[in-house]
Amino acid sequence: MRISVIIPAFNEERLIGETLREVGAARAAFSRRAWSSELIVCDNNSTDRTAELARAAGARVVFEPVNQIARARNCGAAAATGDWLVFIDADSHPSAELLAEVAERIESGRCLAGGCTVRVEGVNWVGTLITRLWNGISRAGCLMAGSFIFCEANAFRDVGGFSNELFAGEEIELSQRLKQLARARKKRVVILHRHPLLTSARKIHLYTPREHLRFVMKAVLSHKRILGSRDECHTWYDGRR
Repeated sequence: MRISVIIPAFNEERLIGETLREVGAARAAFSRRAWSSELIVCDNNSTDRTAELARAAGARVVFEPVNQIARARNCGAAAATGDWLVFIDADSHPSAELLAEVAERIESGRCLAGGCTVRVEGVNWVGTLITRLWNGISRAGCLMAGSFIFCEANAFRDVGGFSNELFAGEEIELSQRLKQLARARKKRVVILHRHPLLTSARKIHLYTPREHLRFVMKAVLSHKRILGSRDECHTWYDGRR
């Protein structure tokens, strides 16, 4: 078995080093099964030292010139050689226990794709509320958070990968297509919850609750129109770090 770990990164020089160290340690869960794994960082048109630091940490670096999360993930997947793909955000840290549970689901033969619940670093009531709400929705609807997705490589390619039409919410749309494929193939999309992914709270600190609420309301009311606009999805693309 071969696993490809893919990390999209845009101007992440502050966090990419620590993330790669954490991911490297967690990949021991694959090594213990005598599985091989590769680490791919997609430099999404960064203007800082993201690519340089990723190479120094031993990652294979590929380049996507269009600043868009979906395209960055797809670019990394196109370069991947693994039987399974694991997408991890550059500000998130999976544990070895989480990757071991992923390996268990892969070995079961009944899983097509999956995600996991998340926990936000630090203590913040807004972050706690948002993550509890999201984790509940994620588990109830089998919707994968973009910060951590694992998927059979052939299935990912069969559904066409992430939608290049979306600048946010692309993981939700992919979840829906993968669930349809899983039903057709008599497999499952799962949300793991025993070992939540630790992710950065920076968006909570950089943007006000009003800004987050305004975006959610506009996205709900616009029926995806907002999600197809880079300018409207500014919290992902305005460069605040």
